[in-house]
Amino acid sequence: MTSPASSADKRLTVRPLPGHPSRGTLTLGSLTVPCALGKGGLTLRKREGDGATPVGRFAVLDVFYRPDRGRRPETALPVTALRPEDGWCDDPRHPRYNAPVRLPFAASHEKMWRQDGVYDIVVVLDYNLSPAVKGKGSAIFFHLARPGYTPTEGCVAVAEPHMRRLLKALRPGAVMEIRR
Repeated sequence: MTSPASSADKRLTVRPLPGHPSRGTLTLGSLTVPCALGKGGLTLRKREGDGATPVGRFAVLDVFYRPDRGRRPETALPVTALRPEDGWCDDPRHPRYNAPVRLPFAASHEKMWRQDGVYDIVVVLDYNLSPAVKGKGSAIFFHLARPGYTPTEGCVAVAEPHMRRLLKALRPGAVMEIRR
C-alpha cells in the first residue's frame, strides 16, 4: 500500500459537505475520505456542550487505542494503550478541565474506554489544551465514526480503515485544519 501523502504533507484538511453541516470530507495528500462532524455543524465560537466542531488549525498530538479491540495503530505519532480507568474531564469548573483523568473521578467527565467503539482509536487534537479556557469546549478528538457517519458531539470521525491508513502516513508536527 502506498502512502496517501508525502513526508512533507502533514496537513489533514476537513471541509463540510454542502447542505450537510455534520458530514464532511477529510483530505491528506491525494487521499480524501468521508467524515462525521459535530451535530451542531462547524463554529468559530466553540462552547462546552454546543455539539459543534471548532474551525481552526490544530496540532495532531497523541493516539490512544483499545488493545482488546484491535492491533496497535502503525504511526510515527506517540501511541498509548487505553485502560478502563481512563477518562477526560469536561467540567469547566474543575482545575483538570479538558485534560485526561483517572476514573473514578468526581467531576463531569467522558469515559475513554467506551462500549460503542468510537474511541477504539482516538487522536487528541490541540484544541483548548494549554491553557484550557473554561467553557470553550473539551475533548475535541479525531476518532472512529459510527455506522452511517452519524454526527459527533464536536469531534471529527472517520471509518477505521481510513483512520489506520491516515495514521500510517502522519508524522509528528501534523495538523488538522478544519475549514468552513
